[in-house]
Amino acid sequence: MAQAPVERPPGLPQLMVVADHGGESARPYYVAIKGAGVDEEEGYATQLGGTPRPSRPYGEQDMLPLESEQLTPGTVAPRQLDLPGGFTPIFLIGDDDLSRQWLAQRGDILREMNAVGLVVQVRDEQALQALRNAAQGLELRPVSGDGLAERLGLRHYPTLISQRGIEQ
Repeated sequence: MAQAPVERPPGLPQLMVVADHGGESARPYYVAIKGAGVDEEEGYATQLGGTPRPSRPYGEQDMLPLESEQLTPGTVAPRQLDLPGGFTPIFLIGDDDLSRQWLAQRGDILREMNAVGLVVQVRDEQALQALRNAAQGLELRPVSGDGLAERLGLRHYPTLISQRGIEQ
């Protein structure tokens, strides 16, 4: 087994290679460990298998279309939840007539509560922007709602989740 010192920036302990069985260097993974002395340019985020970094940062458009496997538009039975104090109310909607009607009816209440909207079904950026226009200033974020639906036993939207519980 060969032991070779690895160059390190001053002030960091020297690493010693105990065994080298070939393969790929783990060095690119160390970029995420700030203070490991590995520059961003050496990381996999920059050069994954020689692939250049994307020309633009990832954004909402990369999440679309967004389809829920567990949630569909429909009636939600109200029930209480035991949520911690300070919980920010959230609501789930989709790009459908029921959600748009619900948003128009409940918009003022949602704004008063500073509720944040999770859009769990939307086909494209234009549909998402149309929902934002209808929300009149409410924050809307496209997200997968399936994990939340599973945890809370939800099958339908639109719905409001607040400290009081789940309601439509």
